[in-house]
Amino acid sequence: MRRLPFRRLVSLATLAVLGVATAGTTAACGDDESATGASGPVTLRLGYFPNITHAPAVVGVEKGIFTEKLGSDVTLETKTFNAGPAAIEAIFSGALDATYIGPNPTVNAFSKSKGQAVRVISGAASGGVALVVKPEITTVDQLRGKKIATPQLGNTQDVAVRYWLKQKGLRTTKEGGGDVTIVPQENAQTVETFTSGAVDGAWVPEPFVSRLVNAGGRVLVDERDLWPDKKFVITNLIVSTKFLKAHPDVVKKLVEGQVAANEFVNSKPDESHQAVSAHIGKITGKPLDLKLIKQAWPTLEFTNDPIASSLKAGLDHAVAVELTQPVSLDGLYDLTYLNEVLKAQGRTEVVQP
Repeated sequence: MRRLPFRRLVSLATLAVLGVATAGTTAACGDDESATGASGPVTLRLGYFPNITHAPAVVGVEKGIFTEKLGSDVTLETKTFNAGPAAIEAIFSGALDATYIGPNPTVNAFSKSKGQAVRVISGAASGGVALVVKPEITTVDQLRGKKIATPQLGNTQDVAVRYWLKQKGLRTTKEGGGDVTIVPQENAQTVETFTSGAVDGAWVPEPFVSRLVNAGGRVLVDERDLWPDKKFVITNLIVSTKFLKAHPDVVKKLVEGQVAANEFVNSKPDESHQAVSAHIGKITGKPLDLKLIKQAWPTLEFTNDPIASSLKAGLDHAVAVELTQPVSLDGLYDLTYLNEVLKAQGRTEVVQP
């Protein structure tokens, strides 16, 4: 098995605002035994969001694809999140080994840990994000003085709307001031606050775009229109470098699961719709409406390519809106296992950034 370049891990204790609940998880795999790469049973703690933009993860868990690929010696434990910053806190705390996540929290994790904490090992999805507003709002200028919801301060959609508004000459602040008030809140809240009039719009991922449209909203901006070839990373798969060093064989199996999950969602859309509906129902207590899933599905492309150029652009956007500092992304991507899996299947490999 190859040995990956691995510089000394910096202390992450000072980074953590670590009130993250870790109920349902076992002790961190970063203990002495697993850190030395000892053989024997391994637990992989995998995070993802109950969103359509995380369909490869949702379907991979629901259909047992990850469990099959990981094999009998690996126990899969899963944890769901509303937005990226909370998942990154779990990575930093040692409560999570890998997670599906958006590009901006990925960059933040890499930056705050001085390039040590995480590696991107695969893409997952592109697209599936829009700004939905009240029907009477038809121009950007009409957003002045309005309230726009995002999933969480500093998450991918939060950066996207702030940067887009800045490009249009409208100012925002982290504290909720400026020309347009940004209101970070859980996605599950947003439909209620939108219909009640507490917010005037939201820059959100699917299925919340479709939910807001069905609640009377209109799409003012389809984020695909802001990117070259309408492609931008909305979800990629990252792993902690500590786990990667300790268990490279498990990470390769996880990548095999990701590739197989994407093959499933692309080749069996109807069955995937059912799996997404059922699995989100298990998490939220109510299956997601199949009509809603079918409405949202065409706005997404499920791809193993992490579309690194769009992540770099997203970093530039976050710097522009003063949510992060410039940082080199050298070493962020390790697509070795992804390309090994793709090559073995006779598929086109992804260019290593």
